[in-house]
Amino acid sequence: MSARPPRPAAPSLVGVDLGRRFEDGESHVQALAGVDLVAAPGELLAIVGPSGSGKSTLLHLLGGLDRPDTGRVLLEGQEISRLSGRRLALVRRRRIGFLLQFYGLLPGLTAVENVAFPLLLDGVRDAQARALAALASVGLEHRGAHRPSELSGGEQQRVGLARAVVTRPAIVLADEPTGSLDSATSRVIFDLLRATAAAATSVVVVSHDPLVERYADRLVRLEDGVVCAAASPPPSVTSTPAVTVG
Repeated sequence: MSARPPRPAAPSLVGVDLGRRFEDGESHVQALAGVDLVAAPGELLAIVGPSGSGKSTLLHLLGGLDRPDTGRVLLEGQEISRLSGRRLALVRRRRIGFLLQFYGLLPGLTAVENVAFPLLLDGVRDAQARALAALASVGLEHRGAHRPSELSGGEQQRVGLARAVVTRPAIVLADEPTGSLDSATSRVIFDLLRATAAAATSVVVVSHDPLVERYADRLVRLEDGVVCAAASPPPSVTSTPAVTVG
C-alpha cells in the first residue's frame, strides 16, 4: 500500500484585500490598496519597493501594530485584524516575533534578560534557559551578561532576533533589519533569518537591501501602495484558512 502524500502546510499568515488610508488635513494618502499576501511556514518572503511604496505600512498591518481600513489579516486561521486590543497584544507577544531596524533593546537589561523578557511577562518557568538557548542559536551565548551599550550593532541585532524567536512564534516580521549595518554584518543577519525560516517559521522581511533578493524564497514588489509584481503563492498553500473572529 503506497504512503499518502504529506498534507499541504496551512499558511501562517494571510492578508486579504488590505487597504490603509491616512488623513492629512482635508486630504488623504492612500498608503495601501487591495493588497493580498500569503506567507507559508518555512519560507522567507521579502517585501520590496521604493521609499513610500507602503512596505512598512503593510508590515504593521500584518503584525497587528495597526489596523486596516479594508480587508483582513489572518494569523494561523484567526482574524487578528478584528481582535480587541488586549487579545491582539497577547497574539503579538506570543505568536509574532518582531525584528526592528534600530534593535529596540532595553538598555538597562543584559542580553539574556532582553531575550527572556517576553517569556517572563507570561510567567514561563524556564525563561532564562530558553533565552540562553536562543542566544546560542545566533552565536551569542558568550555575551549574555552584556548590556546593549557593550555590544556592537550587529550583536544587538542578533540579540533582537533571539528575542523575536524565543517565544517560538508562527512568524517573524523584520522591518529593515540590516538598514543600520554594513554589508558583511547584513549577510550574517540574513543567514540567521534564512535559518529561522528553515526551522519552519515564516519570515517576512521589508528591506531596501539588495542582498535580500539572494535570500528570499519569494518577492512581493510594492509601488504606490499596490502590488506591482508578486510570485504565485507557494505550492504548499492550497486554500485560505477559515476565519475566526475575536
